[in-house]
Amino acid sequence: MRLQLALNVDNLGEAIDFYSKLFDTRPHKIRTGYANFSINKPPLKLVLFENPEAKDRINHLGVEVFNPREITELSQRLQESGILAEIRTNETCCHATQDKLWLHEPQGLHWEWYHITDDNPDNMKTSQSSACCDGTNCA
Repeated sequence: MRLQLALNVDNLGEAIDFYSKLFDTRPHKIRTGYANFSINKPPLKLVLFENPEAKDRINHLGVEVFNPREITELSQRLQESGILAEIRTNETCCHATQDKLWLHEPQGLHWEWYHITDDNPDNMKTSQSSACCDGTNCA
């Protein structure tokens, strides 16, 4: 598992350049208005949304899990605790197909726990956009 930090940025090219230098790695995926880094040290999925009109720099936080069983187990625990906001399965979003859980902490910050089932789905190979990747539809 690794933490995810999704940021709204004013200029995607500048942000890619900065974070490539900061983490000494190139992006895993770049699309129009979107980029993500799969960083090993520290274990981090950094997601950048070009969204100059965003009022907040943090778009959302998340945890990427590598075993689908973890989503099922966590879903049950979070439902029992009363903090699970939404379950989305087999959703193509942010240029990948995922199973995910959404939560909203008391001050409004969005959290997602997700497992990627297809990192490059066919319907994204020809598309440069994804409905949830505008930085405003992430929950």
